[in-house]
Amino acid sequence: MKMVAAPNGIRLLVSKDYGSTSLQAARLIAREAKARPNLLVCASAGASWAGCYEELGQQARRDTGLFSQLRVVQIDEWGGLRRDDPATCRAQITTQLLRPLHMTLVGRVPSPGVTGKRFAGFQSDPAKPERECQRMQRWLAANGPIDLCLLGLGMNGHIALNEPAAGLRPYVHVVKLTASSLKSDMLRKADRKPGYGLTLGMGDILQSRKILMLVSGEAKQAVLKRLLEPIVAPDFPASFLWLHPAVTIICDQAALPGLREGEQTVRLNPCH
Repeated sequence: MKMVAAPNGIRLLVSKDYGSTSLQAARLIAREAKARPNLLVCASAGASWAGCYEELGQQARRDTGLFSQLRVVQIDEWGGLRRDDPATCRAQITTQLLRPLHMTLVGRVPSPGVTGKRFAGFQSDPAKPERECQRMQRWLAANGPIDLCLLGLGMNGHIALNEPAAGLRPYVHVVKLTASSLKSDMLRKADRKPGYGLTLGMGDILQSRKILMLVSGEAKQAVLKRLLEPIVAPDFPASFLWLHPAVTIICDQAALPGLREGEQTVRLNPCH
């Protein structure tokens, strides 16, 4: 069995503010797309990525061919919302990312049952959630691995909808949402509360070639500080990023006060 070298740290880029963080992330994604035109990006919804997606749209207008072969897979979804509810992750990804990059498949929101060569997304209201997970897992098996996984950092340490638990699931699965996740700003205008979540598993995420996380704002100080401690535990799913060899976190100074703008490397403390 071929052994994989343990990671020696997390690349940490500190920006002045949210706008700078968004711009820096968009430039990094653009570089990856230039190097690998058919880049498979695993996209997250939510406020952390909205600014970056806006920057990518502007880049697409300046360079119409830059993202012409880009592929996108959705990382998670609120289960139980109507498919036309604008609070779904899929609706936000469509509006903020797919449409500006000219990747919409059908109508304003890609038809939930449609899986194309360049985009795969969850249904928010599948008749059988477990089968929906199996469908997405098959798509990943046929089209993966993910080249660049875009993550936010949940207030309880979740990534995607992999919630704190005694054990974490490796593959696409149905998840019971925590009270913390149900307080998400994304759900403020939802017609109803979701009854469950649909999400890629920790194994799917950790098989990505590269991972990029954005963290902004004072509210994320405590959770980011915990993430930067090299302790891996299932009650803090984001800590599993320490097991990946190519993780970049871009944060603003509000989320990590006391550090100047620039690049840092947070390293594992080797045993002696």
